[in-house]
Amino acid sequence: MGITTKSFGKTAKGEEAKLYILENKNGMKAVFSDFGAVLVQLWVPDKNGKLEDVVLGFDTLAEYEVNPTFFGSFIGRCGNRIGGAKFTINGKEYQVEDNDNGNCLHGGSVSYDKYMYEAETFVEEGGVSVEFSRLSPDMEQGFPGNLDITVTYTLTDENELAIEYLAVSDKDTIVNFTNHSYFNLAGHNTGLVTNQEVMIDADAFTATDAKLIPTGELTDVTGTPMDFRIRKPLADGIDADYEPIRMGGGYDHNYALNTAGEDAEFVAELYDKKSGRVMEVYTDLPGMQLYSGNFIKDGLKGKGGCTYGKRHGVCFETQYFPNAVNIEGFKSPVVKAYKEAESMTVYKFTIEK
Repeated sequence: MGITTKSFGKTAKGEEAKLYILENKNGMKAVFSDFGAVLVQLWVPDKNGKLEDVVLGFDTLAEYEVNPTFFGSFIGRCGNRIGGAKFTINGKEYQVEDNDNGNCLHGGSVSYDKYMYEAETFVEEGGVSVEFSRLSPDMEQGFPGNLDITVTYTLTDENELAIEYLAVSDKDTIVNFTNHSYFNLAGHNTGLVTNQEVMIDADAFTATDAKLIPTGELTDVTGTPMDFRIRKPLADGIDADYEPIRMGGGYDHNYALNTAGEDAEFVAELYDKKSGRVMEVYTDLPGMQLYSGNFIKDGLKGKGGCTYGKRHGVCFETQYFPNAVNIEGFKSPVVKAYKEAESMTVYKFTIEK
């Protein structure tokens, strides 16, 4: 168990970037960079104890500086979509970047995965951690308030990857962070993820318009391809003749989780029968975007010389509901000045033989 570091090269701006390699007592490893606070590798044992890297990504820093698919990304200031790329706080309207069909996606074209972070590491009983922090200045990406950000990744001896978010602003602002890792439990380089099985503890998802902006209505999953309350393969409904599936090109939907919203609760699961790997998802956030990698370009060069394509990974992005800042009735991502915004998401890995 321990933490090692190594060079990841220099950014286009000449900044020195590093990789932080966390290893637990079981040999599981998680690798992060202080450029973007991104998850670069995640090595998880299968039912025979063989380790495989189960997240899609790149080999070089230069590729992460572009990273149009958000592989492994820390997303902020507001994950997912803001309708019309504008919102109002305290009677003042703010215009943010239109980078998604008239809407703002993931805070804009320069999300939080495109900045350098200060890093600090911790070795404690039961786990190892790396903490990334930076100040997002007032009106960066168009959002109000100087925002002090900390994201802490902890790899525990229980084979959990815990992500803790903490932020404080000097103005009322939006705080809606998420992680955009693409998981393939058979191994990042094994192709389609669609035969892997998904369970989501949610009775409804947020209905959207054609631009994937929620209408404010919740749609019951019962009797639809959106129902993952009992674990089933992604392939079972991913190409269904069902309007929300057609609009998303597969699964790209926010689920209204059955949680109390206080502590991190079990909300979802991914299972790969061949390897026996299971990933359980826990969060204290109200929503989770299931995204089945519908827009990964075929032939995209990935780690180790492999190539990725459409649906080669699946994301479980815990979050406030998309466009929640503009929809009364959705839990608001607006945080008052000087009040701490905290949230936690845990990805726990087990074996099912």
